[in-house]
Amino acid sequence: MIKSIMRSLGHFLLVSLVIVSIGAVVGFTQHASISLGDAPLAYKVGNEGPYVFYEEDKLAVSYIRGNRDSGFSVEKKHYPAHEPVSASAYFALDDSTFDFTISPLNSIEQAVYDTSSPIIAISDLEGNYKALRDFLIANNVITPELEWSFNDGHLVLLGDMVDRGFSTTQLLWFIYKLEQDARKAGGKVHVIVGNHEIKNMQGNVKSAANKYIPIAGFLEKSPSELLGEDAFLGRWLATKNTIERINGHLFVHGGIHPDIVKLDFSIDEINTINRRYYQRMYYPGLADERTSVVISTTTGPAWYRGYFKDEVDKVLFDQTLTHFSAKSITVGHTLQFSVNSHYDDKLFAIDVKHPNDYRASIPIKHSEGLMIQQDSFYRLLDDGEKIALTKS
Repeated sequence: MIKSIMRSLGHFLLVSLVIVSIGAVVGFTQHASISLGDAPLAYKVGNEGPYVFYEEDKLAVSYIRGNRDSGFSVEKKHYPAHEPVSASAYFALDDSTFDFTISPLNSIEQAVYDTSSPIIAISDLEGNYKALRDFLIANNVITPELEWSFNDGHLVLLGDMVDRGFSTTQLLWFIYKLEQDARKAGGKVHVIVGNHEIKNMQGNVKSAANKYIPIAGFLEKSPSELLGEDAFLGRWLATKNTIERINGHLFVHGGIHPDIVKLDFSIDEINTINRRYYQRMYYPGLADERTSVVISTTTGPAWYRGYFKDEVDKVLFDQTLTHFSAKSITVGHTLQFSVNSHYDDKLFAIDVKHPNDYRASIPIKHSEGLMIQQDSFYRLLDDGEKIALTKS
């Protein structure tokens, strides 16, 4: 009797082990990971901010103060909208802050640049400030004191900076600070709008960390207003492009559907159309057929995944390059195991699973990016290592 029970138990454990092993292999191929839980500081909202909104001709700048024990309060001050405002952002995980100046917004961004300067691109940080900060320090884009050190280089942030992570506010203000610092040094930070930025500008915040629900409540706002039309960061994002060409290389979050080429869209036309609809929720029939190709959640440049579904052959891909007078295309949006190339080293896919600021996981995640230097391409690791992807 006991031998029979033990034999059955052994069979059960063996079958379970096989099933778990198969599940692990399948999960790994689908980029799955095991979360080890969130650090308690992920939910800390004391000293969060600034949260900046336009109120008539004023900027209302708010910080959340206090804690659960003593209670919370909102420190709110008003400033003339046309004057600079000194601000700082607090990062709870390592009890650090960084300072910056909130300045009147510039007009819409230029979309075509022709220089000989190096380019570093990284995408899909998803609300993880520390991941970007540490990667940029390791690759000498900024100093450990967060000062710009990339000289006249171009830093391309290729969409989906928002949602999921618990440091979205810190990450966006950090990017805003980098943008100002780079400009002063002769460099440039490019913020390319991804589908999650569009979602947030349209009020779709279902992918945002739940931390931002009480934060919005403290501010007497709904979560959908945090990057809305009256939010400074919402208006700042609305000045950004969905596609840019830098030194002959195209950068777009999702990809370029062949119909974009067939319908003879220019870079400026794509950006103008997308910007017109950033804050309007897409649905079939919203716009005419031609416009819909650009703003659609399947064919739009911020959403398209066709390069990784065998929808675009080499001929169609080369037609896209020719149409936009481009040498390569770099995309995020579709998750990869590492930064890699396709289409004879003319398409570069750079969306990887970055470390989560407040959540450890198995396997351990590592940030990666792409460097383009004199038309040579390199995979950048988060320890500063540079690996050639193409031959010089």
